[in-house]
Parts: sequence; structure tokens; C-alpha cells
Amino acid sequence: MKKKIKILILGGSGFIGYHLIAKCLKLKWHVTSVSKHIPKKKYFKKVEYIKINLKKNKELKTLKKDYDYIVNASGYIDNNSTNKYNNDHFKILRNLVLYFKKSSCKKFLNIGTSAEYGGSKSPQKEKFKCFPKSSYGRDKLKCTNYLLNSHRSFKFPSIIFRVYQAYGPFQELNRLIPIAANACYFNRKFDCSDGKQLRDFIYIEDLTSAVIKALKSKNAVGNIFNIGSGKTVSIKFIINSIRNYFKRGKPIFGSIPLRKDETYEIYPDISKTKKILEWRPKVSFKKGLLKTLSHYKKEYLNKY
Repeated sequence: MKKKIKILILGGSGFIGYHLIAKCLKLKWHVTSVSKHIPKKKYFKKVEYIKINLKKNKELKTLKKDYDYIVNASGYIDNNSTNKYNNDHFKILRNLVLYFKKSSCKKFLNIGTSAEYGGSKSPQKEKFKCFPKSSYGRDKLKCTNYLLNSHRSFKFPSIIFRVYQAYGPFQELNRLIPIAANACYFNRKFDCSDGKQLRDFIYIEDLTSAVIKALKSKNAVGNIFNIGSGKTVSIKFIINSIRNYFKRGKPIFGSIPLRKDETYEIYPDISKTKKILEWRPKVSFKKGLLKTLSHYKKEYLNKY
């Protein structure tokens, strides 16, 4: 009988973690989810849930070391608050690497961010030098550099994803699409920028497919991969599409001024990801947005 693959998903109660768990269960993998809180609603019966604060080494030591794959999608902090931000992602990552340094782990995939590039001109490539502007981007870049150094120093099986704007059902109400969907459904006024910024959005199903591709790949270890659609869409188009879907909503365009250092156009070069992982996004933005808004509509109807 073939041995069941064991995967540890750190941050399993979050948006990416939840969808990744669902994907792994379909593959019949044994899934262990670690988070600071055990989910009550987004819960899978066949998953082993463990409550741990990853910043505390004593709690981390309760984890086994026999996982085939580890995916770090954790993060407990308010990324918009510079006062509270204190390299939390790096502290967690360093704890994880040191703990799993001697283990049976074949791949350790860290979910990073496009914010690591800062204001680099698009299309952004993995080989670019990074000058992140935000505390969040700088923290994530420290994670990336630490993982690459760990791979070079002691062959730690590091893989880094720089993810662009991920979206889809069950996303927390602190991102553009769920914020706009909530306001439009309830026909509320909401502040927004002029919406001229161009951004790359990747549907969650495509992101989790890329994770599985990387975990199965023979050539992924030691690499950074951009995960995005490779295409842009304007913020104003997204908000207007959401308003048109619900046939209501009152966005106040231009009420939020753009930051002086804000980059107008951000999107990745995904040619390396396509080549090495043999992956490409399959869900168009139009299709992905419809799936997402349909989910929110059902959720609001059931709740209210």
C-alpha cells in the first residue's frame, strides 16, 4: 500500500490555508493545520488541527518532524499598522527553519509577496534587486533571503512564492474585492482611490495549483517564483464590475488620495514559473470574479 503524503500547513485557518487544505484533501493527503485559533466555520473533518502560536518556541516543539511537505502561509499581524509591525513573519520563519532543519521535510514552501519588489518597474522578475517600501515587504524579503541562505548553507529545501493579489471565496474582509462586495451588496457609500492603478490578480484556485506543482516538482527547491496572472486590471474596473453585479453600491472615487510613492502599474513576469513548474493560470479574472461574487451573494443571503 502506497504511503500517504503528509503535509503541514501553517496558517491553515487563513484564506490561502483554507483553500490549500481543500486541494490537498482531494489528493488524499494527510493534512495537519496549524494556526493560532482553531476554525469553527471553515472546518474539515479529516484534518488534524493544532493550536499553536508559532512565535513561541516551546509551543512549536509539540509538532512532529515527519512531514513530507511544509507550507508556511502564516501571519498574525496587521500589515497596515507600522507601529505594531515588528518582523513577525521573519521571527516565525526563523523558528520554523531551525526546528525543521533536521527533519524528513522534502519541500518547505514559503508564501511571500510581490511587496518585496517595492516600486520595481513591471513586469517584475525574480532576479530583480528588491527595495521594498513597506514594513511588510521588508519583513517578507528578510524571510526570502533567510530561506535562500539556508538552502545554500545546509540544503534546506526552500521554495519561495511571491504572490500578487490573490482573491476568491472566503477571503477576509480586509481586501479590495470583499470590501467592495460587502459595501455594494448593502448599497453603502465607501471611500476609494481614483482607481487608476493597474494590478495583477490571481484566483485562489490557480494559486493552490501552483503550490501543488511546486511541491511535486524536482526543480523547484532553491528558487523564487512569481505567482500572478501576468495581466493587469484597473481598480476602478473591479469596483465598477462589482457594483454592476449587485446593481447597487456607492463608491466615492478619489476620496482616498494615492500615496506619493505608490506605483501606478504592478504585474509580474511569470515565464520562470511557467517553465520550471509547468504551471499557468487557468481562471480568467472575469470568471474568477463571478465565482467570488456568487459566493458572497449566497453568504449574505444566508446570513441576512
